[in-house]
Amino acid sequence: MSFARLISLFEESRFMDYIAYIFLFNLAIIVLEIVFDAFTSKERRWKDSIANFLIFFINQLLEKTIVGSLGIIALMPFHYLTPLAIPMNAWTWILAVIAADFTYYWMHRIEHEHRILWANHSIHHSSEDYNLTISWRLSLVEPMIEWIFLVPMILIGFSPFQAIIGLVFVAQFQTWIHTERIGKLGWLDLIFNTPSVHRVHHGSNTKYLDKNYGGITMIWDHLFGTYQKEEEKVIYGLTKPIKTNNIFKINFIEYQNIWNDVKKCRTWKDRFKIVFGGLSWRPDYFREERD
Repeated sequence: MSFARLISLFEESRFMDYIAYIFLFNLAIIVLEIVFDAFTSKERRWKDSIANFLIFFINQLLEKTIVGSLGIIALMPFHYLTPLAIPMNAWTWILAVIAADFTYYWMHRIEHEHRILWANHSIHHSSEDYNLTISWRLSLVEPMIEWIFLVPMILIGFSPFQAIIGLVFVAQFQTWIHTERIGKLGWLDLIFNTPSVHRVHHGSNTKYLDKNYGGITMIWDHLFGTYQKEEEKVIYGLTKPIKTNNIFKINFIEYQNIWNDVKKCRTWKDRFKIVFGGLSWRPDYFREERD
């Protein structure tokens, strides 16, 4: 598939219309929840919601620039490299969404396990509220690197168009689950990513940390041992709350934390592990200095 043909798909394919319809539906339910919260006793941190909207607005502006095309451009060499080619039809679109959901699980899990990636993804977890506007609270940097996780899909023969749209569909599906207004859904909570399941994922409770990574389905969480049902009241936000509604601090505060730790490191090995290692790892001498 030529680059020109790929761009034309993003401009003309009916799948872009489907994505637009899903976006409009998501926008409608976000507005509806805001109206309900405004006229009921439901508690909401309004400055937090405004920050989420501003982050969403900036992300939309960035998407209209080269940032929005970066993933397409970066994936094309892998598309040309692979000898495999999966045709686009109804069945392969189903396979593409399943593959994108599997990709999302591992992308999401890795973002929780490595500090430099958590610096991006933690933005989404940093609110102490839980409402539909949280689905807009996404890193300004993350879209520039997430295409990397789609490389395996490209190498096994999916076109960049199918891979990207598959991942977009997985992401768009998750808007409705960011709410407390929908309770537990019984057996559906075992199979799909539902509000109850995702509330657990956003919890800073010890038993809820690093659980329920799935995008559409919970199958991967069951297979890889990361599923947790909602059992106790969820405490939202980070284990160390950031206490700010400044959108730039929200987006870059963890980078500052990493840099502060890097400056305290005594060896290049420790600096590397601070940046790319696990979230909680620190050299022993950090603790000694505090003592």
